Amino acid sequence: MSDSVDRARRLLLAAALSGVAGRAFAQADAPAPSPRRMEPLKHVDAGVLNIAYYEEGPADGPVAILLHGFPYDIHTYADVVPQLAAQGCRVIVPYLRGFGATRLRDPATLRSGEQAAIGVDVVALMDALGIPHAVLGGHNWGGRAACVAAALWPERCRGMVTVNSYLIQDLARAMVPISPKDEVALWYEYYFLVERGRSGLVANRREIARLLWEQWSPEWDFDDSTFDRTAAAHDNPDYVDVVIHSYRHRFGLAAGDPRYADLQQRLAALPPISVPSVTLDGDRDGVLPASDESVSASKFTGRRIHRVVPGAGHNLPQEAPEAFAAAIIELVRA
Repeated sequence: MSDSVDRARRLLLAAALSGVAGRAFAQADAPAPSPRRMEPLKHVDAGVLNIAYYEEGPADGPVAILLHGFPYDIHTYADVVPQLAAQGCRVIVPYLRGFGATRLRDPATLRSGEQAAIGVDVVALMDALGIPHAVLGGHNWGGRAACVAAALWPERCRGMVTVNSYLIQDLARAMVPISPKDEVALWYEYYFLVERGRSGLVANRREIARLLWEQWSPEWDFDDSTFDRTAAAHDNPDYVDVVIHSYRHRFGLAAGDPRYADLQQRLAALPPISVPSVTLDGDRDGVLPASDESVSASKFTGRRIHRVVPGAGHNLPQEAPEAFAAAIIELVRA
């Protein structure tokens, strides 16, 4: 049996298991996003954070932890969560540091957005909730957090779903230019490196977020209420500091938090991901164009399936929730 046929059969099985057979990849006639708010929130002290999170599904079910990115929030998964809960999963969706009701517990803690920090936050949450292992799913910053946790603590990760594949940053090559047409899509990264960019984010956080949504997901017809539901999470008092630190740190223009120095050194080696993984790309992604699995194949030493989702942009879990849910279910039931 060819690899392509085998992957196709696994895809159909995953879609059937999650109750979305025939629709997992047909996004053209997908229903409008749900207006539901993911409430009420729970809170737990976890490492340096008090993490606010939403939970749904049976308490004794297999755990799926879904991680959002910038400039998004937990509602990225508003239409993914019910599908997973209906399949018996305990689904946990935390606000990342700097977003929503999550808070750093000590005012003196560096408002770090470095990749080691957001990866540690995932494991700290699992420890605080007594979760020995989980399937991790994420996109954007959340995908990076999932990759860090899966690479450094594989014993805690039953499987991983990410958008845009391997997202651990190669900081040693941060200053190596890419093609000009791809550099254009990263304008916000360079903007945040200067104080004008920080001031702009303070004054125009909603306008910047909306512009990025539109550029990164050019075919996603979201409405004002969908955007406003998420934009409220950017009013967190640490949002600007965490975002600015994230982008400056990745270009070597801000020091990291010393508590993560050893982990950052381990990440500098670009450790492979050994856990079973499903990687997804949207073929309408406006910031990271879809690629085939060969681009990052060497970074996945365990079983890995790669799929391109038609019609989806950068915020794939919200634009194509059936496809994302099917990938999680496939790993939960493996």
